[in-house]
Amino acid sequence: MSSTQAIRERLRDAGASFAANDNIAEYLQPGDIEVIQAEVEQHVQAVLEALVIDTSRDHNTKATAKRIARMYVREVFAGRFERGPEVADFPNASGLDELYTLGPITVRSTCSHHLAPMTGRIWVGVVPGEKVIGISKFVRLANWIMSRPHIQEEAAVMLADELERRILPKGLAVIVRAQHQCMVWRGVRETDTIMITSIMRGAFRDDRTLRSEFMALIKDQP
Repeated sequence: MSSTQAIRERLRDAGASFAANDNIAEYLQPGDIEVIQAEVEQHVQAVLEALVIDTSRDHNTKATAKRIARMYVREVFAGRFERGPEVADFPNASGLDELYTLGPITVRSTCSHHLAPMTGRIWVGVVPGEKVIGISKFVRLANWIMSRPHIQEEAAVMLADELERRILPKGLAVIVRAQHQCMVWRGVRETDTIMITSIMRGAFRDDRTLRSEFMALIKDQP
């Protein structure tokens, strides 16, 4: 049994999902991240060899497998392996009930179909309920959710679910606008297409005027 196979068996025994965009941090044990990274490096090296790249003589690719493994595990897919950020919430002592918006938040994620980058921006609209959080925490949560392989529609829903769970708002809006490199440098090679995903919950779903106000506020933002 390979090292990561033992981790997969542990997840299966726990009945845990480990799809591309799942977070598995609570099931990892000390040393597992290093094990995963080492095995990824081995397999990336095998891919390079299958592509007939002489990494032993090509100084440009000698350490490519190591760099890619670290990039995947510690950076671009870190949202799979790291626990969610600590987010302190505060009572809405002032009884705030007006719309506020936050954005743009930079999107850096990966298409789960081709493992190609998708980049763009997120806007969030909130009508507060009983709890509020600091604005930097929206960015931290977005980065944590997006640092996994995704399809954009699911990423937007996951972010909305996480925000809704954390702050229990009266209304929540999430807009994601992103460009997918799986369409830019392969396939149709379309360089101008942007995908827009819209999630409206609570007051935003029920109140057309509120939706219009939110869209007007973010319309002219870059």
